[in-house]
Amino acid sequence: MLDKIKSLSKDTLIYGVSTIVGRFLNFMLVPLYTNIFPPGEFGVVANIFAYIAILNVFFTLGLESGYFKFASTLEVGSEKENFSLPFIGIFFNSLILSLILFLFSSDFSYIFQIDISRKILIKYTAVILFFDAVAIVPFAYLRLKNKPKLFASIKFINILINVVGNVILIIFLKYGIEAVFISNIFASIITIVLLLPVIISNFEISFNKKLLSELFRFSLPYIPSGISSNIVQVINRPILTALTNDTTVGIFQANYRLGIFMMLFVSMFEFAWRPFFLNNAKFPDAKKLFAKVMTIFILLASFIFIILTLFIEDIATFKIPFKGYLIGKAYWGGLAVVPLVLMAYLIYGIYINLMAGIYIEKKTKYLPLITGIAAIINIIFNLLLIPDYGIIGAGVTTLISYLAMTVGIYVVSQKYYYIKYDYLKILFIFLCTGITLVIFYSFKDVFPVHLLFKAILAVFFLLLMFLFKILDIKSFKKVLSV
Repeated sequence: MLDKIKSLSKDTLIYGVSTIVGRFLNFMLVPLYTNIFPPGEFGVVANIFAYIAILNVFFTLGLESGYFKFASTLEVGSEKENFSLPFIGIFFNSLILSLILFLFSSDFSYIFQIDISRKILIKYTAVILFFDAVAIVPFAYLRLKNKPKLFASIKFINILINVVGNVILIIFLKYGIEAVFISNIFASIITIVLLLPVIISNFEISFNKKLLSELFRFSLPYIPSGISSNIVQVINRPILTALTNDTTVGIFQANYRLGIFMMLFVSMFEFAWRPFFLNNAKFPDAKKLFAKVMTIFILLASFIFIILTLFIEDIATFKIPFKGYLIGKAYWGGLAVVPLVLMAYLIYGIYINLMAGIYIEKKTKYLPLITGIAAIINIIFNLLLIPDYGIIGAGVTTLISYLAMTVGIYVVSQKYYYIKYDYLKILFIFLCTGITLVIFYSFKDVFPVHLLFKAILAVFFLLLMFLFKILDIKSFKKVLSV
């Protein structure tokens, strides 16, 4: 079992190093945006990318999940058929939807909450959505075939091109926010070019009626559930736009981006986790293995949460070499929302852990209900809290929604694929996290807290882990040794 956890940690590390480097490069665009673009302009970008996230579900039809399921077992169809059918489905569906968006961009400007004079941004959006959707199945293939290095390399190149494009277009060519979209398009096209060997070697023109039926039966529930999940993640931007203004959205988005460090950890775990639990589902002690993974994940995520919450103001106000700060001064008013975003990502990581049972037992039909309830809660609480509490209300709502999703998937997953988690250790981890935060905010409200005190608090959290025997340094070293 230890060897399997070690294997997961290796894959997570490979995905993680590339993800951290790539996403960090991408994150470095935030200082560029916030020190050059006023909050209102950055708010427009944030709002459009929120719509891109929601629309992406309609473009992919949930077929990535179907590919993972049937390509991993080959219970229906050949390996090439399992690649080709979802790839073709996404390609033609995306082509049709992109053409509609592109040709009727003026009509969609009202829905996207932008002035018709900026309809070119919707045309750019259509192109981004198409190329990103076409890359879904090839990337899924690389993950399923345990090729994290190739996967990570292509993702890194995508981000690097995007970042360089932004720098050239914004700083040297003096483009406005259009630069964000143009750079994204160019990076997406290069990504497809790099994925062509994967596509060509696995593609064949064939029609397997049974496979097609099974694919859609498994995948279709992911359309409403995917929409609901994305609503939970991004609907606060359009609602903030409607109830406040683009400036508020820009401030919220800049500070939301500071949650990148927790998001990075959750993302790199997710990349490795899905193929890991599918490939180990038949392992005799699979449930014990998954329970241990949950505890380790929560421990690491909680420590990351503590570190970031303690030092987030120091990070945001860090002076960068060129003119400005890590986050422009105009955006500092939203720093209070960051701990809420960090905890929301942590809870989402638990949700990802719990996905194993749903996948293994083919109970994806429950996902629309789980995420749908969370989406409804999200919309209601955003409408209730944003008018009075602004971006803090949006942050609280995000956390509540992820909690609702996690509770829902826990109930269903435990019903059909019961795992005896180490609840006592998990409880103590959250208890220690709470104790550390109470001490921090109690002192912070009285006098300025220095870096040394924050560092002592971080060590204090780790000492509590040893005190409650949650952290066993010997076995932990064995798991993480590579």
